[in-house]
Amino acid sequence: MTDIITSSGLPRISSGSRVTLHFAILLETGEEVDTTRRRSAAVFTVGDGSLLPGFEEALFGLQAGDDAQLLLAPEAAFGPHRRENVQLLARDRFSELELEPGLMVSFAAPDGELPGVVTRLFEKTVEVDFNHPLAGRPIIFDVSILAVEDGDPQNVPATS
Repeated sequence: MTDIITSSGLPRISSGSRVTLHFAILLETGEEVDTTRRRSAAVFTVGDGSLLPGFEEALFGLQAGDDAQLLLAPEAAFGPHRRENVQLLARDRFSELELEPGLMVSFAAPDGELPGVVTRLFEKTVEVDFNHPLAGRPIIFDVSILAVEDGDPQNVPATS
């Protein structure tokens, strides 16, 4: 493994690094969607699947003490909005719910639950968007790197 070390002697984030950081996810408008700043810092190993790959890659080269605002394109964040993930479902599947646009519903899926958002109501059907709510949107990843420990990329689980 080649460690990336700065002139200050501090390791830089690279594959396999163990990273402690605070972050906020912001929309381009500056609206905060999520943050760790009011709770414990996040700790993860680059490549362990804790963060989306695009978020991890944006951190490469940063070191303890760095603060950065990183603009991520939709493809590097929560992915593009895919029309095929918007489905029309029979309205009678929702007989026990008071439906309205914006309502989040959850469906049983082979690998757990699949959340969706009701987007439109029709007489016999309901349009449900199964995209991530932030799909198709650029994201600002506001980070404060607290610690970086060299890691061994051979100890990081392979991702598909």
